[in-house]
Amino acid sequence: MTDLRSAPAPGPREDDHVRGPADAPLVIAYADFSCPRCAVAWERLREAEIRLVFRHFALRTKHPRAVPLALAVEAAACQGRFWELHDRLYADQGRQDDPHLWAHVQDLGLDLDRFEADRRSDAVAARVRAHVTEALRAGVTATPTLVVDGTLHPGAPERAWLRTLRRPTDYA
Repeated sequence: MTDLRSAPAPGPREDDHVRGPADAPLVIAYADFSCPRCAVAWERLREAEIRLVFRHFALRTKHPRAVPLALAVEAAACQGRFWELHDRLYADQGRQDDPHLWAHVQDLGLDLDRFEADRRSDAVAARVRAHVTEALRAGVTATPTLVVDGTLHPGAPERAWLRTLRRPTDYA
């Protein structure tokens, strides 16, 4: 056993949460909603011209609310509202307890019974666990970790670094 390298982070998949122009540089973000550095990274990524793929790296040992919030966002995704709840949670990290989460769900007009059923479902839990497992296999150890061109970049990105990203057509 001589090759102990991590597996590469999987590229974009059909079921990923993706935002941004198709011709923009691709960035895969492993993050959690309770991580203050993830909120900083999100603010910087919002300004960048990128195609962002969001994947969960929710670990209870680092942030106790990480897993419940990941499940909640995936439940919102079942009703087509992933990015809306994603943005709200990062915009106000000081209010992520259940009463505030329910207020966000109501404000977004989600079906509350369906949201609660999805949030507690095996399918949603399996999706979050799969993201965490693939992140660990790829060598992710911190939130946020960005994957660009197969290379892991832990920590919040600097604005200058984001400007160096190349569009996919630059690789031809």
